[in-house]
Amino acid sequence: VGVGDANASPTTALLLSILQESTGRIATIIFAHRLGTSLEPECKMYRLAADIFNDAAMLLDCLSPALPRGPRVLLLSSSSMLRALCGVAAGSSKASLSAHFAKWGNLGELNAVSQQHTLLIAMVRSRPNVASERLKPGNYNFFNGNAGMPVAGSVVVSYVSSPITTWTCLILLLSIHLAMNRAAVRAVMLHSLNRQRANLVISTYLDRDKVLTPKEVSVQEWIFDWNGVLRWRSSSPLAAARIGSSLQVLLASLGPARKRSQRTGSIRDTEARLTRLIRLYSQEEFLVWYDAPQRLGHIILKEGAAAESQLKAWALVLWIAHRRHAAGADATSAVFESSMELHRRTLQELSLQWSNCTSRLRKAGWDLDNGSLETRSGSRIRLIINSDS
Repeated sequence: VGVGDANASPTTALLLSILQESTGRIATIIFAHRLGTSLEPECKMYRLAADIFNDAAMLLDCLSPALPRGPRVLLLSSSSMLRALCGVAAGSSKASLSAHFAKWGNLGELNAVSQQHTLLIAMVRSRPNVASERLKPGNYNFFNGNAGMPVAGSVVVSYVSSPITTWTCLILLLSIHLAMNRAAVRAVMLHSLNRQRANLVISTYLDRDKVLTPKEVSVQEWIFDWNGVLRWRSSSPLAAARIGSSLQVLLASLGPARKRSQRTGSIRDTEARLTRLIRLYSQEEFLVWYDAPQRLGHIILKEGAAAESQLKAWALVLWIAHRRHAAGADATSAVFESSMELHRRTLQELSLQWSNCTSRLRKAGWDLDNGSLETRSGSRIRLIINSDS
């Protein structure tokens, strides 16, 4: 703030530093609280997002001297916030990717090698402090405290002096940085099934009776995708789904609006729709309901639902959404009875081939025991069956 301003004081600089630190820490807490669950399932996305956050913060820092004091403070605070988001996203995604590459449980060795590579790169890109003239005996002192001047800095700075060349080099280097990181992220072949990979694998199996391998999916999947979207193979979004929804959300989707109390918001289930739905999924560890008018699927997990059951629930709601979409315009006006029939028929067909599906998925290299479908903390329900009913 005080650069080029004769009226600036150390107190102003201190207050700015406190503001930046506070903004960064608050952003870290909020980001980790809201998106902490999704960092591991979407580690590839957040790994690249961390680089975007860092490069955006660098651009804001470079733009700040051109602005007045007020907007400059907001810009620097935003830069601090982006760096905080970068730290959370990069640290969490690195931990998940390190666990993926530690095939033999050698996570400690992998981290040690990674630190060695970082140190080696830092040593290669640095050199001892050399005077501008040729190296002469007596002029070189490796322990003079100034060793470590970057080679790039000593070569590039001498040629880059004008604002146009500076911004051109900055944009070029940042573009190369993002392009290389994007290529590196796309090369990673994860063996867990998050929402996007589950859409690709399950829809291809149901449509073509073919199981995609992690290598084939890594080529087709997008790094950034809408959270909870349902896609049939690589088509446009069919609908959306929420896994780990509460029972209250399910009741609101099942019950007509006219049966909702205006005072308390409670719903009268006079047609026993919830009871019929529970009986339909009595042998499963989940409840699934697809709201055709809203194009939204709800997955309610029972207590102790395994990762494989969560995948089956996601496959079921994806197949129902695909069939509703194939039915055309009449899907939005479907009544409860026809929807129940579709749910019953789809569940029956999926259950008949689910054992064969999971067996082929495991042989293809997919890890079905790692639950990566929940990107937010969800709820669980406990059903107590009355023997008299």
